[in-house]
Amino acid sequence: MSRQHNPPHPGEFLRKVYLDPFKETLSRSEVARHLSVSRSNFNRLVNEEVDVTSEMALRLSKVLGGTAESWMRMQINYDLWQARKKVKVNGLRPLQLSV
Repeated sequence: MSRQHNPPHPGEFLRKVYLDPFKETLSRSEVARHLSVSRSNFNRLVNEEVDVTSEMALRLSKVLGGTAESWMRMQINYDLWQARKKVKVNGLRPLQLSV
């Protein structure tokens, strides 16, 4: 499986796919209302200040489409990409377990 190059944060995806193209007719407040979350909570997600939780993934799936798993996968891909840039694993060795 190939690794995606610099996957977007779900908030960036929300901005580029749902908010920016429909900015004349769709506000963040309206999306937040449909998600049954506060505007500030939705705004923090869109501004990439918080991550998609499993609860939010369920909400996004119902309101915007896709599966909850796809929203969670997007968050995981983003998190792993960020971690790969920071975490040093070169000196780690697998455990040798015998049964």
